[in-house]
Amino acid sequence: MSTLSTLPTPRPRTDRVLRRRRIRQTWGQTWLYLPLAGALLLMIAPFLWMLSGSFKPEADIRRVPPVLIPTAPTTANYGELFSTLDFTSMFTNSVIVALAVTAGNLIFCSMLGYALAKLEFRGQRAVFLLVMGTLMIPGLVTFVPLYVLVSNMQLTGSLLGLILPFLAGPFGVFLMRQFISTLPDELIDAARVDGCRELAIFWKIILPLTKPALATLGIITFLGSWNNFLWPLVVAQNESQYTLPVGLALASSGQSFTRFGVLLAGAVVVLLPVMIVFLIFQRQFVAGIATTGLK
Repeated sequence: MSTLSTLPTPRPRTDRVLRRRRIRQTWGQTWLYLPLAGALLLMIAPFLWMLSGSFKPEADIRRVPPVLIPTAPTTANYGELFSTLDFTSMFTNSVIVALAVTAGNLIFCSMLGYALAKLEFRGQRAVFLLVMGTLMIPGLVTFVPLYVLVSNMQLTGSLLGLILPFLAGPFGVFLMRQFISTLPDELIDAARVDGCRELAIFWKIILPLTKPALATLGIITFLGSWNNFLWPLVVAQNESQYTLPVGLALASSGQSFTRFGVLLAGAVVVLLPVMIVFLIFQRQFVAGIATTGLK
């Protein structure tokens, strides 16, 4: 008796069920993406307004109701910004201060983070609690004592006065300590058995393994230092030490009103270096945020 191969019969009901599931998944994803798209739009709206306003005449910026697209686009705001502002000097000051503060935080915060994470010494827990307590104190609380200290050291009116108080911060110490805590102790123990000293272990083993955390700390520190306004305004006592945010605020203020077009053009100029730094180190930044403190 011969056997005939039977073909599978179509299952219209099963197909309908699968189709309905796909439709439900599509609608579920749509309802998820809609609020996310709305939140994204709300987040980038100020930046779009800033970019658009930098090319608007002053009349368009003050128009009620406001308009997003300039009626007569112009680059006069940028021209006025660069003509009234010693841009080269202030940009150089901002770069020097931001890079020095960032480098100091990368070195000193990673050193203290390594000591708190992998070394055993008397008072280790007390030092960590002190760092955590400092992290909870608002910066404005320590502003006046810090200024008195810098003034007594005769550092006001100099770039060193803008750099020295911020060479290390509690957030950076906490971030590096949490990341270094996730590294295996066996690597350090093996290096010690081979005769490496603690400084060599730190430079040759710890630092290469903490690149994601260093990139995260570097971006956050650079951003904070680059946008710092109040401290340079108080400590830098003449225009030769002004940074870009301070110079921008002074250049955009007229005798009777604020020139918003110049202010928005300056904001675009100040934002560009930060965006470039973030785009270069975005992968390390995301990796550092995702892996810090998972132990």
